[in-house]
Amino acid sequence: MLYHFIVEKSGIRLDKYLSQELEELSRTRVQKLIEQGLVTVNKSPARASLKLNAGDRVTVTIPAPAPSGLTPRPMPLSITYEDSDILVVDKPAGLLVHPSPGHADDTLVNAVLARCPDLPGIGGSLRPGVVHRLDKDTSGLIVIAKNDAALSHLQRQLKQRTVLKRYLVLVRGHLSPEEGAIEAPIGRHPHHRQRMAVVSGGREARTRYRVLQRLGDYDLLEVAPETGRTHQIRVHLSAIGYPVAGDAIYGVKVPFLGRQFLHACCLGFRLPSSGEYVEFRSELPPDLSQALSRLSADRRSI
Repeated sequence: MLYHFIVEKSGIRLDKYLSQELEELSRTRVQKLIEQGLVTVNKSPARASLKLNAGDRVTVTIPAPAPSGLTPRPMPLSITYEDSDILVVDKPAGLLVHPSPGHADDTLVNAVLARCPDLPGIGGSLRPGVVHRLDKDTSGLIVIAKNDAALSHLQRQLKQRTVLKRYLVLVRGHLSPEEGAIEAPIGRHPHHRQRMAVVSGGREARTRYRVLQRLGDYDLLEVAPETGRTHQIRVHLSAIGYPVAGDAIYGVKVPFLGRQFLHACCLGFRLPSSGEYVEFRSELPPDLSQALSRLSADRRSI
């Protein structure tokens, strides 16, 4: 695809100018096109930092998206919302978001590629854009971007901490105070590199929580991570002595759960297309709902 522009005002950088004119592309994508020699100014290759002058003629060649190497695989998805820019999925526990060793084609990304074969592509490649992640055994809401502009729009909201994320979490023990925040840096565990931990020199991390219900030896929490570190909720709660029920790595195994009690129940953000703020909600899946019912029954029988 070929685009031609005539600059009206002097003084703007080439990459910034094109990011404004081609809103569907991120600035990073624009810079890559410039590096690849696919952008000319007055018929000559130019650098991203070039200051344009009024009357300059800018030409941009955008090649067709290249195959991503990912295999589309049709599988059932619970779709909460979809438009031309994004897809909000209610992910079941047990489903990986990204392909990994041993899971080359049975992930959420593979399913999205099968559902949306006409994706315009992210970064010049035919693939969906994962805006944030959920662990394999965490259920609930996740948003996928279908194009560069949507991905940049949502990532900017995450960086500015304006995305609303709420989780329902069951922990062992009773938190005091019943509402508060955990602030502790998170990084790689010094001895177990596949795990995360609260470590000196780790990345800033903050998690807010509120006790919703007390059930025997457990608390049901509403948790809001204000940062997005790997395994943040599980690591933070374990670090202060309230491990997540069913979490085999950071938490505590329990007889009434086959996985961690962690569910992304609420997700709110501004739509890339219109800027309208929207909020989506997800009910507890049957396995977690049954676990709460069992705890309530045990409490009544005492």
